[in-house]
Amino acid sequence: MSRYLLRRLLITIPSVLGISVVLFTVLALAPGDPFGELATNPAIPPEVQATLRLKFGLDDPVPVRYLHWLSAMLHGDWGFSFASRIDVDRLILQRLPVTLGVIGASQLFALLVALPVGIYAATRPYSLFDQVASTFALIGFSLPTFFTGIVFILVFSIYLNWLPFVFRSDLASTGFAWWWEEFRQSIMPVAVLGLFQGATWTRFVRSAVLDVVRLDYVTTARAKGLTESGVVLKHVVRNALIPVVTLIALQMPIVFGGAIITEQIFRIPGIGSLLISAILANDTPVIMAVTFVFACLVILFNLIADLLYGWLDPRISYR
Repeated sequence: MSRYLLRRLLITIPSVLGISVVLFTVLALAPGDPFGELATNPAIPPEVQATLRLKFGLDDPVPVRYLHWLSAMLHGDWGFSFASRIDVDRLILQRLPVTLGVIGASQLFALLVALPVGIYAATRPYSLFDQVASTFALIGFSLPTFFTGIVFILVFSIYLNWLPFVFRSDLASTGFAWWWEEFRQSIMPVAVLGLFQGATWTRFVRSAVLDVVRLDYVTTARAKGLTESGVVLKHVVRNALIPVVTLIALQMPIVFGGAIITEQIFRIPGIGSLLISAILANDTPVIMAVTFVFACLVILFNLIADLLYGWLDPRISYR
C-alpha cells in the first residue's frame, strides 16, 4: 500500500509540472498587462513604472519567468497580488477554507441523495418510484447551477424570507448563534451544488447497480438464502460503487467550475470569487496560483479515488 502510494505520488510530479507549464504559458501570452493602468497614470513617473516591471520580471522571456516562478513556489513564495497588495498565499489561505467547506458539504449532500435513491430505484426498476426519481434526476442535471441559484434566492430569500441570499464572512454573533447563522447562509449554495451533482450521480448509481444486480454471483447469493438487503449491501453495492468513484473523481473539475459560479451568485468569499476578481483586475500572480491550486486539488481527488478502489474491491492489487 505504501509503495503504491509513493509510486502514485511520484507519477503526479510530472503531471503537476506539465499543468504549471501550460497555465503559465497561457497566462503569459494572454493579452493585457497587470501594470497597464500605470502607463496611463500621469502621476506615476516612467522610472517608477520601469522599476516595478524590472522587479517583477515582466519583460523577461516566458521561459525565464516560469523558472523564476517555479523556484519561488518551491521556496514557498507564491507571488504578490498587484490588486490586493498582499502575498498571494495569504489571499488563498483566507479564501480556500470557505470553498472547501461549501464543496465538501455539497458533495456529501449529493452522495446522501444519490446513493439511496439510485440503489432503491435500481432494485425496483420501472416502478413508480424509479420513474419519478429518473424524471427528477433528468430535470436536476439539465438545469445549470446559475439558474437554480437564482430560483432559490427568489423563493427562499425574497418571497419566503427564510434564508439570507448573501453569504457573510463577518458575522457578529458568537457561539451557537454563529454556527446557526453559518448553517443558514450555507443551505442554498450547498443545496444548489449538491442537487446538481446528486441528480447526475443518481442516474449513474442506478445504472451501475442494474448492471451488477443481474450477474450470476448475485443470483447465487440469493440462492444461498441471504436476505435481499444483505445481497444488495454486501454483494451489489460495493462492486457497483467502483465506476461511481471513477465518475466522482472525473467530475471534480466540473464541481470546482460550478463552485465558482455559485460563489458569484451568493457572494461567497471563496477562492472562486477571488479568481473572478483577479481575472477582472488582470492580477496574473493570483490567477496562476488559484488555477494551479484547483489543478492540484483535482489530482488529489483522483489519487483518493485510486485508493478507494482497493477498499471497494479487494481483488484490485496495489503492487
